[in-house]
Amino acid sequence: MTVTDAVRGDLAEVRAGVDATLDRFLAEKARTAPDPCLPPLVDVLRGFVAGGPRLGPSACHCGFLAAGGSSDDPAVAWTGAALEMFHTFALVHDDIMSHAELRRGRPTVHRALAERFPGVDGDPTAAERFGVNLAILAGDLCSTWTDELLDRAEVDRARWREVRALLHTMRTELIAGQCLDLGGDPRSTADPVRSAWRMIRLKTARYAVELPLRVGVALAGGGEAPTGGGEALTRFCGAYGRPVGEAFQLRDDLLGVFGDPEVPGRPSPQALRGGRPTVLMALARQQATPEQLEVISTLHGDPELDEERAARLRDVVVATGAVARVERLIKARADRASGALRSSATSPAAKASLAELVALTTRRPRSVTTPAQRTRSGT
Repeated sequence: MTVTDAVRGDLAEVRAGVDATLDRFLAEKARTAPDPCLPPLVDVLRGFVAGGPRLGPSACHCGFLAAGGSSDDPAVAWTGAALEMFHTFALVHDDIMSHAELRRGRPTVHRALAERFPGVDGDPTAAERFGVNLAILAGDLCSTWTDELLDRAEVDRARWREVRALLHTMRTELIAGQCLDLGGDPRSTADPVRSAWRMIRLKTARYAVELPLRVGVALAGGGEAPTGGGEALTRFCGAYGRPVGEAFQLRDDLLGVFGDPEVPGRPSPQALRGGRPTVLMALARQQATPEQLEVISTLHGDPELDEERAARLRDVVVATGAVARVERLIKARADRASGALRSSATSPAAKASLAELVALTTRRPRSVTTPAQRTRSGT
């Protein structure tokens, strides 16, 4: 087995450990629920949390190793599960706000709950309201359970306070990023590209990688780490974690619009119907010809967008050069993170895991297959 294989296996074990911890925790919550109304809600959440990249827990694990922590310490497993529960809270509420139907190829929580609606005659919107209202409560439960999972890590008081402070920062910045996503800043129309970058940095880059890295460092007592220590590790978390988080979101935006070329079937128009102000779409608008801009302005954000018009919009986005530019931005950020890693004083084991994390977040399908190319190739 090569070192790379061992590291890949190590991060796979992190993800498997988080999966098992969350499943046991949610099974316990269903078993000990104070009322029979809650187990069905927990059941939907158990299905929703299954899968996913587990980026936050992986980053936390890497930060823990970088600060001298042991990979088999149960505290990092509980903390990773808490970060994933926090992520679930964010996704559940985000899907409600964006009217999303699918997440990871499965129904979103509010859609899954709407399908369980017992039925009220004469009100066609009742099932939708039922699903949304229960999903808000489900997201609130996940936020509460984040704190409970963190409490089970059982670390000393000083480290626990530092971890909690970082989690409070994550909550506040995530809400600010969500506010930008919803168009909560009227100044965003003056410079849509800059506004999209602000949203990425608040909603993904810090929350998904940089701050979980710092949580892992704090959990291990980062100020006492044998290599680097305190301020140096904090600077490294920013220099490495922020570009990795940005690259992850840029890749996610491409996959949301174009789908995964390695997975059969057409990409869903969902991301295009939502009209989210991503860097990809902001760049497409910035670089578009007047004719292209008219197509983008007309179709992007149309809630009734069908497959044929979505295909046309995707082709126009590619033609503006925005996709190629985003690919270059992803590579530049991966290179920046790798450079920060090479110059850091972290241990060889931590460096290997952190290098693998860069690959996992940026090497997802790099080539975009447009609808026109699919037609020509017969796929």
